[in-house]
Amino acid sequence: MSKTILLFPGQGAQFVGMGKAIAETYAPAKEILEKADHILGFSLSSLMFEGPEDSLKSTDNTQPALFTHSMMVMAALREEGIPFDMVAGHSLGEYSAICAAGGFSFEEGLKLVRTRGELMASAGSRNPGSMAAVMGQDESQIEALCAEASAAGVVVPANFNCPGQIVVSGSVAGVARLVEICAERGIKAVPLAVSGAFHSELMEFAKPGLAEAVAKTAFKDLSVPLIANVTAKPVTSGKEIAELLVKQLVSPVRWNQAMDFAIAEGVTQGIEVGPGKVLMGLARKISRDLKVTSVDTLEAVKALKGA
Repeated sequence: MSKTILLFPGQGAQFVGMGKAIAETYAPAKEILEKADHILGFSLSSLMFEGPEDSLKSTDNTQPALFTHSMMVMAALREEGIPFDMVAGHSLGEYSAICAAGGFSFEEGLKLVRTRGELMASAGSRNPGSMAAVMGQDESQIEALCAEASAAGVVVPANFNCPGQIVVSGSVAGVARLVEICAERGIKAVPLAVSGAFHSELMEFAKPGLAEAVAKTAFKDLSVPLIANVTAKPVTSGKEIAELLVKQLVSPVRWNQAMDFAIAEGVTQGIEVGPGKVLMGLARKISRDLKVTSVDTLEAVKALKGA
């Protein structure tokens, strides 16, 4: 029997105007957004709807905005009774996935992602870094490129997104050298507009603070398995998930491997819950056996029933 996985996007999916349509058409979504404004002590709703874009793109704001938007859409999925068998989220999206599967409350999750965003922003200021997407190379080729470029500074694989697209992360000099090496060899490498070397050792500064925040959060066992970023394996234990979230900060996101695992377990349908279509695009490159629909409005959620 066909299985369905809910997929939750991470940083890069945000845009000015996000969440406006569903907040205006679905009262529970508007209530979630108002709750977020109250918990955070500032108008996240205004930032999501009106920007400015530079403020929305700031890591400490992006993370609560994406988490909140995904939970607004998730409320509509629950209302419509859309079934699902597994969850997964890309980097920050893993927190949304955990909340969707009952791992912690919206309130606790929102506080946690705001803290995570602040800590990552601080780590990025303390240890400046960058990231780049490298095309057309496999895992062993990327590791060899990183090893060669690391003479200039830290550079490691950060996101195994899909076949032919792996993101590297590290010091400004290290990533720049890797991009230079790629250019010399005719390999496409695209620098990314990010505020830090996410999923690398340059995020170590944020790890103790995140571990403390995670320890203060009441985790519950999940209602369905989470395919974890760090291991690309299923997990339901709240205790194990808490430990994995701390590891995730400095470990690569094994998205390609996680989707391969889900497909091997019989997943054929995916629903991207939140803004953008990044994960839908990655799914097309991973396997034709996984059909992903992106939903970020009430109308899109309702259309799932007729699909």
